[in-house]
Amino acid sequence: MATWLEQEIRSQPDLIGAVLDHELTHIGQIVRDLPSFQYVMVAARGSSDHAAIYAKYAWPALGGYPIALAAPSLHTLYHAPPRMAGALVVGISQSGQSPDIVAVLEEGRRQGRPTIAITNDPASPLAAAADHVVGLHVGREQSVAATKTYTAQLAVMAAFAAQWSSTPARLEELRRLPETMAATLRGTDALAQRAERYRYMDGCVIIGRGYNLSTALELSLKLKELTYIMATAYSSADFRHGPIATIDQGAPVLLIAPSGDAFADVLDLAHDVRSRGAELLVISDAPAALALATTPLPLAAAVPEWLSPLITILPGQMLALRLTLAKGLDPDVPRGLHKVTKTF
Repeated sequence: MATWLEQEIRSQPDLIGAVLDHELTHIGQIVRDLPSFQYVMVAARGSSDHAAIYAKYAWPALGGYPIALAAPSLHTLYHAPPRMAGALVVGISQSGQSPDIVAVLEEGRRQGRPTIAITNDPASPLAAAADHVVGLHVGREQSVAATKTYTAQLAVMAAFAAQWSSTPARLEELRRLPETMAATLRGTDALAQRAERYRYMDGCVIIGRGYNLSTALELSLKLKELTYIMATAYSSADFRHGPIATIDQGAPVLLIAPSGDAFADVLDLAHDVRSRGAELLVISDAPAALALATTPLPLAAAVPEWLSPLITILPGQMLALRLTLAKGLDPDVPRGLHKVTKTF
């Protein structure tokens, strides 16, 4: 029988379709009902924070709104909440239970700012603190490592971006996404054998840029949680500012390189680190990038770059699963972790 984690990874195309069916019109109504605001302040932790980093690119690019990532500790540790004049305050949490994220929304309300909760539990404290609640509609996530809740959060972020863009083509691109997700997952079957090569790997670098910085960060977290590998994520731009010096012969480097405006920069870095002896794992739809890889992780098709994080994370999730099993570990119960993490 497949593990819970594998079942949840494979369920994502259908679940993302359901999220869009339930929430796309609702999000459009929220966008129309919001009072005037100048920027968005987003509070999140863990995988939810990576969804927020995706929004940091998608919401300004399509909607024009600047994004500020909140520092929840200002509210709970230092008791010095910032002024939120002009802000739309958004909290993202699969459980909706973390007190510090709730505190950001409560402060936003106290200052008279509009608030939105994005959560898998519409009865959670986070939902209670918000003017508007957007559900994830993915059911209970049995595995500790977030997969379907993360992609559902990305879909919600993308839906807000599409609605703010006022461009019907963006909504149609979003609706076509589940089909490409399903095709990409069908192409990951060979990973069970390829993962064996990295069974004794104790560290790696993961690189993306722009929209897919979120993918690099999320995949880094999945590898840490599931395989206990010290995986470190970078933007390709930041990687050149020092960390590239760590690359030596045989160093594993995983590059997220879908087609789009960031592709040329990531491809250029791929050539650079390969010339220094790195072993490349590459997630891409582009033959030029996949040809450089010892372990190519192909995407089924190109999608608009603004939506690519919903596709690029899928081979990464499967790689993390297969590597966990190759190491003889339980992917459903990582050591020392709990499904709900409350930070104060």
